[in-house]
Amino acid sequence: MDLANPTRFVGLADKIVPWLAAIAALVLAVGLYMSFAAPEDFQQGITVRIMYIHVPFAWLAMMCYSLMAVSALGTLVWRHPLADVALKSAAPIGAVFTALALITGSIWGKPMWGTWWVWDARLTSVFVLFLMYLGIIALTRALDDASRAAWAAAIITLVGFINIPIIKFSVDWWNTLHQPASVFRLDGPTIDPSLLWPLLVMAVGFTALFFALHLMAMRTEIRRRRVIAMRRVAARQAERQPV
Repeated sequence: MDLANPTRFVGLADKIVPWLAAIAALVLAVGLYMSFAAPEDFQQGITVRIMYIHVPFAWLAMMCYSLMAVSALGTLVWRHPLADVALKSAAPIGAVFTALALITGSIWGKPMWGTWWVWDARLTSVFVLFLMYLGIIALTRALDDASRAAWAAAIITLVGFINIPIIKFSVDWWNTLHQPASVFRLDGPTIDPSLLWPLLVMAVGFTALFFALHLMAMRTEIRRRRVIAMRRVAARQAERQPV
């Protein structure tokens, strides 16, 4: 497979990233315009506009971890040479999106619930997701052996994936303050189209931004590993030279 070759992958990323970044900027600009032009909610008023960034952040926080779980399988099962690069590169981006979801959710929750934070099932499980991201980042940086770090991170990522369905279905399984799903439902969205379309456009824009950032991070990680490998080779050659 051509993309298994790091050199070819970097070359492809160099071509794709500018296009993804341009698409993300354009779609987000359109989405922001639609978000401010959309009507206010009859109950939440102007505070509903936080939804247009909070919900995409939350979706991407879970999508990023799901991508990491697939990458973990790529490391453990298929031994794909770029799987660990994808996992390691995605973790910091996922941590940022999760943190932004928590922050914007707290800002939205204050006028709606009268408090910045409640330890209900949805909020707590998302906070656990944030801690898992931080743990994986710390693990990949703590071990000097790249192979051991890759296997350890892959195993922990797969074990932690159980939290993703908990986040998704927590509002259905337990009585929480967080509202139930209103977009991805078997019987169709319950949100009004005037609010739904700006939300979907913003989600597409942030998704394009995520993949642009992820490809950039993977490209940087590949080059970083090359530099480390070159330095090790140079060090071995220096040791073999007679004094």
